[in-house]
Amino acid sequence: MASFPLSASTPRRYAIVGTGAIGGYYGAKLQRAGVEVHFLTRSDYEVIRQEGLTVESPEGNFRLGEVRAYRDVADMPPCDVVIVALKTTQNQVLGELLPSLLNSDGVVLVLQNGLGVEDEVAQWVGGDRVLGGLCFICSNKLGPGQIRHLDYGAIALGEYRPNYKPQGVTQRMRAIAHDFERAEIPMQFHEDLLLARWKKLVWNIPFNGLSVVLDAKTDRLITDSNSRQAVESLMAEVVAGARACGREIPGVFVEEMLTTTEKMPPYLTSMKLDFEAKRPLEIEAILGTPLRRGTAAGASLPQMALLYQQLTVLDRYNRA
Repeated sequence: MASFPLSASTPRRYAIVGTGAIGGYYGAKLQRAGVEVHFLTRSDYEVIRQEGLTVESPEGNFRLGEVRAYRDVADMPPCDVVIVALKTTQNQVLGELLPSLLNSDGVVLVLQNGLGVEDEVAQWVGGDRVLGGLCFICSNKLGPGQIRHLDYGAIALGEYRPNYKPQGVTQRMRAIAHDFERAEIPMQFHEDLLLARWKKLVWNIPFNGLSVVLDAKTDRLITDSNSRQAVESLMAEVVAGARACGREIPGVFVEEMLTTTEKMPPYLTSMKLDFEAKRPLEIEAILGTPLRRGTAAGASLPQMALLYQQLTVLDRYNRA
């Protein structure tokens, strides 16, 4: 493993690739805490350079008047941690961006939904330089440089290796967590990143997918008896897919996801927001890859297959 700055007292330089609801929020929190952060902004460049980043949050609103923002990755300095917060539908650009952004001992932290996203990144930077992060957060991008944080905010970290062999909790996970905790971002550790990914899909597959198909926020999906039955059926299939792939999700975790959603403020999922804005949906990462891997491993996943087909059709006609 490459030498990575592990000491809590050693400053680490961060890059944000994807300054939206996730990257903008976490990057702004890190910078406010004194961490050096560089933002690749592309279409929002002019606004962010002139007006900075604004975060609305129940934990307190704040604005960063000066932000290290860049339109071109060639102008950015090499960084110790490159946070990928793009939609997975844009991952085709990462091969051009990541190699020049990374220090020789740097790592990529993938803050994306879905399964297999670390596999994509590893093909460009190597399997020993990738970490996965699962974001448990409700946040939206209101406009260029404007983020609205609604609730939650924790990140769960895990080390990646090819074939998702469990790596335990490493020192570089702890070093990165130290920076985030300085920014008052709750951090968790996962010894098994593949299990963590499947557990996140227990929520993401039913609520992201059904929010589009049924044109609903989370509160209606969880309170209406028919839609809740659909949610629970899909959750059971995610558990079955994970089991077929060698990962066991306890029933108590599924109940916790249902209870958490009941307490959540009415929320438009990221996939529903993308659908309304006629942007490509993250169908493959969130649903297609888990469906294919679970089916290949012997699981019967008819509800997931139907939802995948429905979303594919809706996405195609919506963007046409």
